[in-house]
Amino acid sequence: MSVLRRWAATVAFLCLLGAGAVVLFVPWLERLRWALVIAGAAFLLLSLVLNAGQVGRALGHRSARYGAGLGAMVLLALGVVVLANALSVRHSARWDLTENKRHSLSPQTIKVLQTLKMPVEAIAFFRSDTPGKRTAEDLFKQYAAYSGGKFTWRMEDPDRAPGLARRYGVESYGTVVLERGGKGAAKSEKVLDAEEEKLTNGLVKVTRDGKRVVYVVKGHGEADIASGDRPGLSQAREQMEKANYEVKELVLARDPKIPDDAAMLLIPGPRTDLFPQELEAVDAYIGRGGKVFFMAAPFQAEGLRKYLAKYGFDIGEDLVVEMNPIGRLFGVGPEVPVVNQYDSHPITRDLGGVMTLFPLTRSVSPAKTPPKGVQVQTLAHSSAQSWGETDKAALQRGEAKPDPQDRKGPLPVAAVATIETQPDAKAGPKPAATAGEATEERKPARARLVVVGTASLASNQFIGAQGNRDFFLNVVSWLAEEEDLISVRAKDTRQIPIILTSSQSQAVLWLPVVVLPGAVMVCGIVAVVRRRRSG
Repeated sequence: MSVLRRWAATVAFLCLLGAGAVVLFVPWLERLRWALVIAGAAFLLLSLVLNAGQVGRALGHRSARYGAGLGAMVLLALGVVVLANALSVRHSARWDLTENKRHSLSPQTIKVLQTLKMPVEAIAFFRSDTPGKRTAEDLFKQYAAYSGGKFTWRMEDPDRAPGLARRYGVESYGTVVLERGGKGAAKSEKVLDAEEEKLTNGLVKVTRDGKRVVYVVKGHGEADIASGDRPGLSQAREQMEKANYEVKELVLARDPKIPDDAAMLLIPGPRTDLFPQELEAVDAYIGRGGKVFFMAAPFQAEGLRKYLAKYGFDIGEDLVVEMNPIGRLFGVGPEVPVVNQYDSHPITRDLGGVMTLFPLTRSVSPAKTPPKGVQVQTLAHSSAQSWGETDKAALQRGEAKPDPQDRKGPLPVAAVATIETQPDAKAGPKPAATAGEATEERKPARARLVVVGTASLASNQFIGAQGNRDFFLNVVSWLAEEEDLISVRAKDTRQIPIILTSSQSQAVLWLPVVVLPGAVMVCGIVAVVRRRRSG
């Protein structure tokens, strides 16, 4: 009995310590874990019973009462923590306090997940010690939470499942395979990094059959989609290809016909006028319900301004100049208006609070009397501190200032038109058929046009500025009739360093290392001295 009285508490402690070790290192041995917990509780109770006299005498001391109170507070704190964790399992919530919400899904990703029409499974090939595994798991959990059960995921170790890795052609750790199920042929897409932008683009590719083709007109000094220079559009092309579009060049002067597989046509700021046969080809494409994105830069290709007038656009013969000081934050001058006023439209619906740069832009307004069957509305406006400068000589001298004949801001810099046409029409909007013409009812096709007053909105120099990429891709998605892709894309996960001065660095060093510990030590010494004097 004396042996039990002496060693029961030690055995209880060892049993509980062993149970904790089982939880940490071999969590699948649940029976052993609970056996150790029960044994530890039994030995602890036995120790209290055998040593009841000593426990009672110890509790009579003043220090024991303080210790009991402290123990009660510790148990209460542990109970609160356990209760909070139990509630979090059933009712979880997330708060992302980072500047650019880097730990939350973007609106576009959420929209893609909520509109999934078929189940998609993500198979992530990670080893247990692969960097980024836990980050990927957290990302998958967010995807599954917004998908309504359509998105599922699982982790696989390629070393333990080499056959599965060989089946999907996985060659590196961290690869994610997206595989769709449901009706139709099975399809899979391989993503090399578990990042939100790449995963969402992979979801778009795996859930859509084929690619939509975007044709980019060239031959009149337009920006080159293959150029990596500042005026080029290579990054815009890359962004469209990531979103599952196929981008091709089109020389209309050589073959004046828009291919039948064109999802949309991009005319990125021609410097010289398009030939009449080219404009006729564009008319024919619009007439059969085509979608065209015009970039009409100021003071060049004035024939394009006259051409767009018949589709309800009033293109200003001006350059929008803005003296709003907010442009200095982006390192741009007054010739680059910063736009944060948008009209209600699917293209701009999710751009509230996002600024867009429109470098070297002209005004783009709806015509006062648009043609029949054409609906035109503005998309974005410059600030009230802007005006439309019409004096080219003053602009060349750098002496532009608002004159009485110049339009005052806010000025529209982008507009959109929807046109009701017949599928077999060969030109733009036409009047109703006369009595001698065929009266067979045909379902009207809706053409879509978007016009911006700048050729540099999506250039390599500006596509990464604030909301330019989102605005450009939203236009492309709306024209391609893929409205579920219209939103704000995944955030830039860049690290923002904190730069401290020498005095601030010294304060950061001394405050937590010396000042705060020293203050606690002084307070403790004072308390001990006062207690001894009073005792």
